[in-house]
Amino acid sequence: MGRLGHIASELREHAPFTALGAGVGVAVMAIFCVAGLAREVSYYAFHYLHPMHMFLSSLVTAAMFRLHRGDLGSSIVVGLVGALGICAISDIAFPYFGGTMLGVHMMLHICVLDHPWLAILPSLGGAAMGSSRWRGTKCPHALHVMISTLASLFYLMAFGSVDWLPRLPLVFVLLFVAVWVPCCASDIVFPLLFAGGAERRRGR
Repeated sequence: MGRLGHIASELREHAPFTALGAGVGVAVMAIFCVAGLAREVSYYAFHYLHPMHMFLSSLVTAAMFRLHRGDLGSSIVVGLVGALGICAISDIAFPYFGGTMLGVHMMLHICVLDHPWLAILPSLGGAAMGSSRWRGTKCPHALHVMISTLASLFYLMAFGSVDWLPRLPLVFVLLFVAVWVPCCASDIVFPLLFAGGAERRRGR
């Protein structure tokens, strides 16, 4: 199987539990909205979950890259860059633009600019751990998907002022896309593409 076929297979395999994560996220949103806790808790929950997402993303990305013949220094760089860029897309950009498309007034809050230590330190720690020949990528990836789902969810509730209950079916679609595309890109596509480039350079 070629690299593109492997990536497509991974995306298909991860779609079901990404959908499960999105369903859990919608259920959590419904509970928080009914309890009247959406805005009170969501801001703090997001700032716990977003750094955790950065850590897990950089760990899995660096481990995948190292597994496919990456050296230590390159693995740390790939893990760090992948987490900082792709987690921001998943946790911030998708919820922000998705909420805007749903007609919600959204505030744009970028953690790496407003609280850089909350993003950079967890990403660096995860990249270093993942680069140290750490092999257990399957369990962290599943956890990564759930954490990413909740981070995107709490961003919507923290920085979007609206009654979310009538929008729950659309929120499910938004969470699925926000998690499935960036998380699989971060954990699978991104490191494999870079690793492929490293292998080609070594073959010269």
